[in-house]
Amino acid sequence: MGSFSIWHWLIVLLVVLLLFGSGKISTLMGDLATGIKSFKKNMKEEDDASLAEGAPPAPGTQPTGSIQGPAATTTPHTSTTTTSRPAA
Repeated sequence: MGSFSIWHWLIVLLVVLLLFGSGKISTLMGDLATGIKSFKKNMKEEDDASLAEGAPPAPGTQPTGSIQGPAATTTPHTSTTTTSRPAA
């Protein structure tokens, strides 16, 4: 009782074909295949881009958006703080 026989599946397939027609099903499968190919292509491009980002930069170049350390600053930082209390 819990399992369908081959005849049940054939009847379901026949009903689906009658409702949707073979043209709609083949178009749907073609669109699905195109979507899968596009997804795989985009995933491959993303992997290629992440590999390029992981490569070390060329000597003498600085990657965009990096923060320079204290040795790179040329002017010393002077702090001008004002206090509201008089000096004693």
